[in-house]
Amino acid sequence: MIKRLLVTIIGIPILIIVLASGNKYLIDAIIAIFAVMGIYEYFKCCKLKFKPVSWIGYILAISLAFIHLIPMEYISKYLAIALLSVVALLFLHVIVTDMKINVIDIAVSLFGYIYVVGFFAFIPLVFGFEKDGVNLGKYYIWFLFITTWGSDMLAYLIGCKFGKHKFSKISPNKSIEGCIAGLLAGVLLSLVATVILNYFFALQINYLVIGAISVGLSLIGQIGDFAASAIKRYFGVKDFSNLLPGHGGLIDRFDSVIFTAPFAYYLITLFL
Repeated sequence: MIKRLLVTIIGIPILIIVLASGNKYLIDAIIAIFAVMGIYEYFKCCKLKFKPVSWIGYILAISLAFIHLIPMEYISKYLAIALLSVVALLFLHVIVTDMKINVIDIAVSLFGYIYVVGFFAFIPLVFGFEKDGVNLGKYYIWFLFITTWGSDMLAYLIGCKFGKHKFSKISPNKSIEGCIAGLLAGVLLSLVATVILNYFFALQINYLVIGAISVGLSLIGQIGDFAASAIKRYFGVKDFSNLLPGHGGLIDRFDSVIFTAPFAYYLITLFL
C-alpha cells in the first residue's frame, strides 16, 4: 500500500507537468516509449505459451513518436493502411518460417499490436485534437486521465474498505461497491474539472454532455481493468512486470487509460 501511494505521489505531478507543457511532439515521444515498454511486457507474457512476432510490434510502437507528422485528415487512412500491411506481414512471416510461427501466434501478436500500440496511439490523438484551429485536446486530455484513474483509485479504496460483494472471478479483489464508487468518482471529478476549465480557461463545455461522456468513460475504464486482469489470468501472472512498485507493470498502471483512450477520442471529437 505504501509503495503504491509513493508511486502515485511521484507520478501524478510528473503527469501534470508533461500534460501542462502543451507540446504534442513531447507527448508523442513519451507515448512511443510507453508503447515500447508496454508491448515488451505483453510479449514477455505471451512467450509463456506462444511465439509472438515481436519486431513488428516494436516498429509500430516507435512509429507513434511521429504520429503528428501525419495530417489529421489522413490519420484514419493511415491507420487502415497500417493494419492491412501488418496483417500481410504477419502471414508473410508464417510463410517464411515454414509454419514455425503459426496462425495462433500471429493472432496473439496482432491482438497485442492493437491492444497496446493501437490503443496507446489514441492518447496523443486526444491531446492533439483541434477545432477551428484551436488546440482543445490539451484540455480534453484531462478527462481521459481523471475519469479512469480517479475511478480506479476510488474503486480500489472503497472496495478495500467496504467491498463485500465480489464482482467477477476474473479479478476476485474487485467488488460491486468499489465499481459503483469508482463510477461516481469518475463522473464527479470530471464535472469538477469542467468547472475549472470553463471558469479559468473560458471554455464552454456542456455539463450534461461531459457528465454523460464521463459515465461512459468510467465504465469503459473499468472494463479495461478487467480486460487486463483476464489477460494476466490466462497467462498465469500476477502483474505484467514489476516496473512500478505496488502497481506492477506499465500496462497494469495504464490498462484502463489505454482501453478508454479510443472511446474518449471519438466521444470527445463527436460531442464536444
